[in-house]
Amino acid sequence: MQQANTILGLLAQTSIHAGTGSNTGVIDLPIQREGHNGYPCVFGSAMKGALRTRAETQYGKSNTSVTFVFGPDTNNASEHAGAIMVSDARLLLLPIRSLTSQFKWATCPDALKRFQRDADRFGVNTAKVAIPEVNGNNAVVPTQTTAGALFLEEYRFEAKSENVDSLISSLANLIQRDDAQAALQQQLVIVSNDMFAHLCQHATPVNAHIAIDSDTKTVRSGALWYEETLPPETLLYVGISAVNARAKDAEMPASAILGAVTGLFTDKPWLQVGGNETVGMGWCAVKNMGGK
Repeated sequence: MQQANTILGLLAQTSIHAGTGSNTGVIDLPIQREGHNGYPCVFGSAMKGALRTRAETQYGKSNTSVTFVFGPDTNNASEHAGAIMVSDARLLLLPIRSLTSQFKWATCPDALKRFQRDADRFGVNTAKVAIPEVNGNNAVVPTQTTAGALFLEEYRFEAKSENVDSLISSLANLIQRDDAQAALQQQLVIVSNDMFAHLCQHATPVNAHIAIDSDTKTVRSGALWYEETLPPETLLYVGISAVNARAKDAEMPASAILGAVTGLFTDKPWLQVGGNETVGMGWCAVKNMGGK
């Protein structure tokens, strides 16, 4: 079977709320997370829906390419399957408040190694770079950054400078910013796997929301809820695989199927993901890494 692949980098430009519905805990509306490690993510079904919405907006709902790529609507779903497979959007860099700089892009060895494995799986050309091991309350920062005491949230780290220029170049390929490499040189920090998992659980913003009674202009009784989000500057990535169109008599090879998706971002490299679109949430800058 012919197959075409790519990885899209998603840099959050506004807060993202890809939710899981209501919750009985302190946070009424939590975000989606991976079950085994607690990392925030956006499930593949939500990503595919966001891509389809963007395609229908740009190409039109009745466009046959949209049907070939994503499959027919629900009422005709038995006719044929869509021709793209969309992975979960996985977390790679999480912006963390810092007392020693504007903010830091935190990651860990496990997240970086997983990205390299995913890049291999999708046939994306990335240089095989050494990933430093980090333990305890130590941290690794680029040589362009001052070593020593580093504060993330309420935690103190002992930062050591290392040459991670090759790693920065690899990460910059996912970021739709002209100054991505320079920003990473100043803001990247690699912490231990355990500390990164802890930050993923406890350093995401939680915002209080209320509803106003339109007549009295006061808060409605009981209308208070807490909503979790991923902050702006979060870096996620999503893998996309395409096969030949499955519709009967459709002549659309895998390369054209993938091109119909990546072409969405040639002139307008933005995608809205998750809920609360009407209040400006969920906007990501998209970078296509390319693949085989």
